[in-house]
Amino acid sequence: MPATTLLITEVTTAPGALDSAAKEWTRLRADDGTGSVLYRALDGDTLMELTPLADLAGLAAEVELFDRQFAELAPHVAGDFRRQVLRFVEAPKSTDDAVPATRYVQLRHIEVPPAVFADYRRWREDTIFDVVRHADEVEVFLAYHSLLSTEPGVMFVSGFDTTPERYGAVFTSPRYREIVRQAGSAYIAGGERGLYTTVYERVEAR
Repeated sequence: MPATTLLITEVTTAPGALDSAAKEWTRLRADDGTGSVLYRALDGDTLMELTPLADLAGLAAEVELFDRQFAELAPHVAGDFRRQVLRFVEAPKSTDDAVPATRYVQLRHIEVPPAVFADYRRWREDTIFDVVRHADEVEVFLAYHSLLSTEPGVMFVSGFDTTPERYGAVFTSPRYREIVRQAGSAYIAGGERGLYTTVYERVEAR
């Protein structure tokens, strides 16, 4: 089943260093048994890791790794590590795995003001989730909400194995464009990071 608590870690790599950073990151994680999965962004020089946690107490076990990553990945990265901890809410398309076992994942972030959050959850059931449930291109779609983050809000973790172009067409259809318009009018907080999406490819795809 999906992880009840999910740690997301991202870092921008130095120019030309994405492959070496991924290799070093994988070495640091080797055989630690966490079930973490490392991805690279399709656009840009970003590495992203999904780490399932049993609960918040599991975060303490990650601190030693944070220190090692900070020191040993330093020659390969262009900025500091960005981390957030999310809590599982629901799964329009679930999975037996803690994180999607697909070749690609997309993170879809929406910041929703608390005053309209209950209405938003009712609205998304008949809009976003309805589209996802009827789209064969979307294999996994998990809804999380931030526990600890400098970018709080909803995070959808979506998994797929089809081409990014076929997957992307699901979310650029006329119906989905109207859904985005409705969300922007009623539910999305202001600011440049109120809504964003990024597609990543598994570094070691199954």
